[in-house]
Amino acid sequence: MISKVGQIMVYVNNQDAAKEFWTEKLGFVVISEMDNGEGFRFIEVAPSQQSETSIVLHNKEFVAKMSPELNLGTPSLMFNSDNLDQFYSDLKNKNVTVGELVTMPFGRCFNFADDESNYFAVMEK
Repeated sequence: MISKVGQIMVYVNNQDAAKEFWTEKLGFVVISEMDNGEGFRFIEVAPSQQSETSIVLHNKEFVAKMSPELNLGTPSLMFNSDNLDQFYSDLKNKNVTVGELVTMPFGRCFNFADDESNYFAVMEK
């Protein structure tokens, strides 16, 4: 049900400084940037516009408030799925810990955890 690793989510204290690091020092390009004006902001960077996998820079403090169960000390993987609803149901039927299926400005997604409580995310593509 997972078609590819879509994004690596990195939780940072200063999104602007992180954006500068990835773009100015590593030569990445900004794929997208979104700020809903209510504290949720992300910056997506990648080696090029055509890259299949990107890095999303999230505000660590905001994510900690929204998802206190996440380990923000390490990057998270964002998988893509062509059939999110079926994959969500399959994981629930296999007694995998799954979060709520939510609609975000960038698409529908949910979190799930492995047996060691490492959380991952899946987004519909």
